[in-house]
Amino acid sequence: MKIAVQSEDFDLNFELARMRESRQDIGALVSFVGLVRDLNEGETVSQLTLEHYPGMTEKALQAIVADAASRWAVLDATVVHRVGSLQASEQIVLVAVASAHRDQAFKACEFIMDYLKTQAPFWKKELTASGERWLDDKDSDHDAQKRWQLP
Repeated sequence: MKIAVQSEDFDLNFELARMRESRQDIGALVSFVGLVRDLNEGETVSQLTLEHYPGMTEKALQAIVADAASRWAVLDATVVHRVGSLQASEQIVLVAVASAHRDQAFKACEFIMDYLKTQAPFWKKELTASGERWLDDKDSDHDAQKRWQLP
């Protein structure tokens, strides 16, 4: 399992190849790449800045991946999240999950992303023509997370 919080960009193909290189039991590899949108809440976004608490953030990401692995047959997982100042269309996050079967990989990948949006300690600030603004959690992200809660 790889967890990385970094300012530099990541290479999707490299990360997926790294996950496969020493395994032959993988039947499915599902990935999600999140990008900086150039439009949010009706305004053009020229820059997105992400801040975090080093150490705390990695522990939170590890806990999310461990939770996913306890629910589905995850053979490997990679989460790379960028921090710092990013421009529109730049990559922000990679979540990749390897499993023997696609349904397990799809569910685990979606779960990790849904929990990452609400449980990982990242703070986002947008730069628009009207100035800077900190972003709050979205209700839709919390609604997505709720569907995974166990009874």
